[in-house]
Amino acid sequence: MIRKSILVVDDMLSIRTVIASLLRSSGYKTMEAGSGDMGLQLVRSNSFDLIISDWNMPGLTGAQFVSAIRAKDSVVPVIMVTAEADRGCILEMKKIGVNGYISKPFKPQILLDIVGKILADPKKS
Repeated sequence: MIRKSILVVDDMLSIRTVIASLLRSSGYKTMEAGSGDMGLQLVRSNSFDLIISDWNMPGLTGAQFVSAIRAKDSVVPVIMVTAEADRGCILEMKKIGVNGYISKPFKPQILLDIVGKILADPKKS
């Protein structure tokens, strides 16, 4: 069985490490980026089945990161992780093509459930 590849983009090393470790322990391959710019470089040089990104990052924000990915006609599913899941934020995420989001702090199983659902059928998310 081919393991799914997931890119984790978060400027906070602790959160990035926790998410990537959780995913690896669940059988996924992961790559990590500490910024939106670094994430874009990895997207340009690798193929991912899913991207998990922080919404609030210095430099290239999560919204700018997703917009840059979508400008390349990429259909890779994107999950946002954010502490700011207010209505305006959620509407902006949908507008730019985010497939799902999870609010911080989150339970590991909730993240795994969302990842599993989106990877099973990204069009239904």
